[in-house]
Amino acid sequence: MIRLLTKEDFIDVYTKLNQRGLSFIASKFSFKKESRISSAFNTFRLENTNWWDVPAVQTRWNKMISGDEKTDFRDYLINHHLKDKQDLKVLSLGSGTCQHEIYYAGFTNVFSEILCVDLGLNNIEKAQKIAQEKQLNNIHFKCEDIYKTTFKDNYYDLVVFHASLHHFSQLDELFKNKIIPALKDNGCLFINEYVGANRFQFPKKQIQTINSALDIIPKEYKVRGATNLVKNKFYGNGLFRVYLADPSESVSSANILETVYKYFKIVEERSFGGNILMSVFKDIAYHFVDVDTEKQTVLNNLFMIEDDYLKENKPDFLVGFYQKK
Repeated sequence: MIRLLTKEDFIDVYTKLNQRGLSFIASKFSFKKESRISSAFNTFRLENTNWWDVPAVQTRWNKMISGDEKTDFRDYLINHHLKDKQDLKVLSLGSGTCQHEIYYAGFTNVFSEILCVDLGLNNIEKAQKIAQEKQLNNIHFKCEDIYKTTFKDNYYDLVVFHASLHHFSQLDELFKNKIIPALKDNGCLFINEYVGANRFQFPKKQIQTINSALDIIPKEYKVRGATNLVKNKFYGNGLFRVYLADPSESVSSANILETVYKYFKIVEERSFGGNILMSVFKDIAYHFVDVDTEKQTVLNNLFMIEDDYLKENKPDFLVGFYQKK
């Protein structure tokens, strides 16, 4: 079901106005699509307003991905899929602030060269500064349009996407003309991605379950950050607002796995859900950064609701490791 405009959109605009100011809202009314995309990635976000800011959620991800609450997806990639590998050349597309790639670069015995490519200049400049401070010589950066830049053929051992592949619209072109030629014959792909509904147009059942989850949260923990608004209900995202905020947002996310499977064989996929928790925690995550017994009980019940939903529905988020066909 496509929703062009919902009550959620007006609430979100008001919330963003309080959290980020009028200048951020005004940036979304540029006639240039590229400017709106760039503003989405160049803006530093208010802390603790999203599901990934909740420590218990991060622990849950680790358990779902690696089987160990203390081992995140990065260490799982290095110690499991890349075990005993050396001198690897990595290409990261849509790398953002490159926090994960900078972490990888610290393993100089594994990664000899990492190239990060991103459209956001602020992100690249910040990443370059951090890499210099850490004296990392095996990581390099490009601020370019990925569709327009060129890469060495048959050169990279691994291509990675960290929450960026769902921002690409021309998936088949990207894989056929950029990723596949750049990879060696035995090259691999690693994704940590949103693969759910395009433009966050969630099905009715998903929205109903999100609201069932909100119902079990005490009122005092549902006040949206920087506002007095209580998040009693989630109304679904309007297509117009999602596009206006970022024209590249989940533009073809539902087609990611289909495209991946066309060019790669599955080595391993691990779901970490998100169908319910992402929307539930938006703007109220800060209440659950520090937890007591009551909040922990709420968290446990929320996790159970998402787990039950995932028993009959495909996950919105997963990590996957794939081998080039």
